[in-house]
Amino acid sequence: MKTFIIKALAWFFLALGLLLLTINFYGLTQDIRPTGLTDDVLRFANDSPLPFADSLSEIERLPNESELDYTNRLTKVIAKSIAHIDWNEELDPTRFNQQVPIWENYFLYLMAKVTTIPEYQKYHFADYKRSLKRGIGVCGDASMVMSQLLDKQGISNQILSYPGHVVVSATFNNKELIFDPDFGVATPFTIEELSNTPSLAKPLYLAEGHSQRDANTIARILSGDVERWNGVKHFITNKYYFEKVAYWLKWPLPILLILFAYFIFRRNKSKVK
Repeated sequence: MKTFIIKALAWFFLALGLLLLTINFYGLTQDIRPTGLTDDVLRFANDSPLPFADSLSEIERLPNESELDYTNRLTKVIAKSIAHIDWNEELDPTRFNQQVPIWENYFLYLMAKVTTIPEYQKYHFADYKRSLKRGIGVCGDASMVMSQLLDKQGISNQILSYPGHVVVSATFNNKELIFDPDFGVATPFTIEELSNTPSLAKPLYLAEGHSQRDANTIARILSGDVERWNGVKHFITNKYYFEKVAYWLKWPLPILLILFAYFIFRRNKSKVK
């Protein structure tokens, strides 16, 4: 009976390892960027995201580009790279790959299936390249992308969350300016200036083609209370580390399962002899 159970476990580990390995290889043939990103599902008009390769090229800092010029340009590049869909209103989380498909990462997929944690039902990637590759998101996604890219350049920044919106601040010559990579608006104003005189924000949003209603809404939001976060690790701490582990284990786990099954078969065979 004991031998039967050991063999059954070995076959189970072998089958599971081969299944997960097959899922991973299948995932190499798939694109996590969704189709059907038409104007009727996008928050902004003409907001189809740049191709992933173009985004990767445009987020690079240009030779002799100052920190401020790079940050101003990056704000607009990220806005063009991530299409703002109606994140909470979308009823089917698989339609635009808000829920991570099993072939992308089976750990994140299973978290959506076996838990009721909202963050996994409609997932926001911590890693900026994965966000850019999927090409959809909201203000928090755009701000996390921008914060990581500024970190890479050694530019001091924070993620700022207001009730209803998330932006990024970056400091130049001891002046902390506000950047909105979701709307593609780089402001020359500080938190205090926008808080005290919110009307300063309106013409900047209108100049980027946003509606008067959006400009009024953002101005009101930026005049409210703000919470500061020291980068993505601080902003979504637990999910940040879980995502890293999930992608790190994605390939080794099935290989280890297959090797473990092989070891059990070999050991059992030697005992029979």
